[in-house]
Amino acid sequence: MHAPTEPVTADDRDFDWRLLAPLIIHVIFTHIVVAVVRVSTSYRSVELELNVVWLGAVSAAFAILPVFVALKVGRFIDRGYDAHAAWIGGTMMLAASICLWLWPISAWHLLIFTIVLGTGHMFLMASQQMLTLRSASPRKRESAFGYFMVAISIGQGLGPLIVGLVGRGTTVPPTNELFVIGVVAAVLCLAFALALRPKPRAARRTDDSPLMPVMELLRVPGLFPILIASVVTVTASDLMIIYLPLLGAERHIDASHIGFLLLAKSVAALVARAYYARLIYALGRMPLTLGSSLFAAGAFALLAVPALPVMYIAAIAIGLGLGIASTLTLSGVAEYSPPQARGTAMSLRITGNRIGLVLMPFVAGIVAAGTGVLGIFMLNALTLAVIAVALQRGPQPRGGLPPSA
Repeated sequence: MHAPTEPVTADDRDFDWRLLAPLIIHVIFTHIVVAVVRVSTSYRSVELELNVVWLGAVSAAFAILPVFVALKVGRFIDRGYDAHAAWIGGTMMLAASICLWLWPISAWHLLIFTIVLGTGHMFLMASQQMLTLRSASPRKRESAFGYFMVAISIGQGLGPLIVGLVGRGTTVPPTNELFVIGVVAAVLCLAFALALRPKPRAARRTDDSPLMPVMELLRVPGLFPILIASVVTVTASDLMIIYLPLLGAERHIDASHIGFLLLAKSVAALVARAYYARLIYALGRMPLTLGSSLFAAGAFALLAVPALPVMYIAAIAIGLGLGIASTLTLSGVAEYSPPQARGTAMSLRITGNRIGLVLMPFVAGIVAAGTGVLGIFMLNALTLAVIAVALQRGPQPRGGLPPSA
């Protein structure tokens, strides 16, 4: 299938660096906050001696409210308020980080403030994707998404690195220090969000402007399979961030190694994202999505081997597989959706991801109660493999070509 066409603007600039530069820095700090605060929350649950079922509930809390509001946020963004959504999200992330620092004293506190953190993150992800599109001409869109995804990888890598450095020599790092770092990163995240230039007022839609119905949007060929793949890849990555610290505690692995394992995964994802455009031209969108998902599935299964060097190999392989798959799902949603409904399409992607993040931690908690934490990673492997096979047998977008340059 060919991506929907859109009018070519008269602006001959490839990149709007006044928008893209602060956006890249903002994205980096967004993911530092999420990585540091969510890992700190997992370790605080260990300090509070919460069971894995409670940890699953706290993890699901990160995603539960966005399930109900993401579509409205997408409509809000489609009316031209992409930067405004980033301002709102940055404010919520800062508020949640401060509250988790000051009152991480019970499971209920962790649950409530994680809901706020997850909702702020949802606002930011939806807005950042649309701001990335607005920062580049159509022929340079893939390059802009490359910058965006590399920024995500940098943030996701720096967060675990910070955790590893703070927790060096301990099984459970000092969570209070980590929460303070999360607050500082959230302040910088909001500061760069406020530097993002909004659309001119004349370019925004009025409230009465027609918007594409959701069901019609979902029938766009190629869009629904990409949304399904997105749910699986994002959920698998999220569960690794949450449960790898617990696997490390079970195996008596130094907390610094857990941080470096997550860092290795993020660096591998960065490398994969740097080369994904070449791979998509060589293999096609759907085969590459399926192949990268199966590769990641095998890597998750490799975590069953308790040897630390093997775990590092598995983390690198997971980063490569999920790094490619997540980039493909993001660019696929942008390319297959009509220009006037991209904000809604991005919000549907986030809604699907959040539904997966709500359901899978509960399932993971039940699995872990019976099999131990390792069972969660085997569940990841099975889910990735099943969805890869299901997508191969189901309807596929015609052509499978990458976005036009």
